[in-house]
Parts: sequence; C-alpha cells; structure tokens
Amino acid sequence: QVQLVESGGGSVQAGGSLRLSCAASRYTYNNRCMGWFRQAPGKEREGVAAIYTGGSNTLYADSVKGRFTISQDNAKNTLYLQMNSLKPEDTAMYYCAANSRPYCSRTYWSARSFYDYWGQGTQVTVSS
Repeated sequence: QVQLVESGGGSVQAGGSLRLSCAASRYTYNNRCMGWFRQAPGKEREGVAAIYTGGSNTLYADSVKGRFTISQDNAKNTLYLQMNSLKPEDTAMYYCAANSRPYCSRTYWSARSFYDYWGQGTQVTVSS
C-alpha cells in the first residue's frame, strides 16, 4: 500500500524557516498531484500548497504565497515544503497528501476529498 512519510517539523521562532519532506513509497509518483495540508487545533484541515509531479505547476493558499515553496525530487519520490518567514499562525500539524489522478485541479486542489493518500503528519510550532 502507498506510504507517505513526513519529516522536518519542529519548533522555531517567528521569522524562522523549516523545510518539510514527504517520502513516498509504493506510489506511482510521476504525473500525479501531491500537496501539503495543515490542521491547527480546533480548526479544519486546510490546503497549503500543491504540485503536479509531471511538470512545474504549483498552487498555493493565499496565506502562504511568497513565504512557502513546494518542490519535488522525482528521482527520490520526495515532496518538499520550504517554509520561510514563519508566523505563529502557521503553527499546525502538517500533512502530505497524494492522489491517483494525472492532474492537479485549480478548483479542487485544496479539498481533502481530492486526495487518496495521506501521511501521519509532522508538527510545526512557531513561537512569537
């Protein structure tokens, strides 16, 4: 079965940076949509960014545009999320997600139902 394993979370002060990684196994990595979501306590899980692994198309939530960058290493079947200028409101559990569709939808990329596979999450805590 497909496995997504996140790493790279931690605690940082506001203004700091972290890079999250998501290693995918038993997954047809090429030409798929993969994304990062986050969920803060008491809040809904929200889409942060997505990327089409068959090209360079990326999508971002407005709240992270200009601060976060999603990227990939096809040779390693690994997804990344570089997070700069972190704010306390970025504190959340971050999840990697992947789907079986050969495209990323500009309309649905941030919907949980668009993805078929999920990682266990990695905690990011930003202190002021």
